[in-house]
Amino acid sequence: MVWFIIATLVAFFIKGLCGFANTLIFNGILSYTANNINISLLEVVLGYPSNIILVWKERKSLNWKIWLPLTVLVVAGSIPGIFLLKHTDAGLLKVIFGIAVIIIGIEMLFREMKSSNGKSGGSKIILVLIGIISGLLCGLYGVGALLAAYVSRVSENSHEFKANICVVFVVENTIRIILYAATGILTLAVLKQVVILIPFMLAAVFLGMKSSSVLNEKVIKKIVIVLLILSGIVLIINNL
Repeated sequence: MVWFIIATLVAFFIKGLCGFANTLIFNGILSYTANNINISLLEVVLGYPSNIILVWKERKSLNWKIWLPLTVLVVAGSIPGIFLLKHTDAGLLKVIFGIAVIIIGIEMLFREMKSSNGKSGGSKIILVLIGIISGLLCGLYGVGALLAAYVSRVSENSHEFKANICVVFVVENTIRIILYAATGILTLAVLKQVVILIPFMLAAVFLGMKSSSVLNEKVIKKIVIVLLILSGIVLIINNL
């Protein structure tokens, strides 16, 4: 349980600070100490309240033009998921998308270093393609790295980033939790672990949120970009 507490504190501090990457960190810390399916299930249920908290905290920065299309794509991506998972190599797709995330992240980092504007901008056609692919990828495989890359590019600041990406995560998490409960994967044992870890999650999220209010906006932006690149690297390594 000690490792679960450590993973919760680190992962959800980053969640409160940046709005994402909690899954990457939580799974990374616990990958050698527990079964992957149990880790993912626990993290989704534990992380659900954190997304709601961040959406409420940053509600003034919500932009329906960002979150609504992506939410629709995430839901739509879940529909053909069964068919595609049976007829495509999910591991290969994740490697390809991992490479895409790294390239996008590096491009964003160079753009951020050269520009004082917090918004990355870029070709609208490319942004639309990234949005479509990221929404489907999140809906199909629960991979949010490319989604984060897209929202980061179209957001004015970290508040808008956290608000809009967490709305999408709330919808995606809701669908997954309902499916887990309906199929019997969500067990009483998992819920007991969640209850134990919730105080640590809440403390870490609020500490991360507090830290984000005192850190420079550009520093947070760079942290987000570095985490994106790291997400892409982990996505490739885990699926090779």
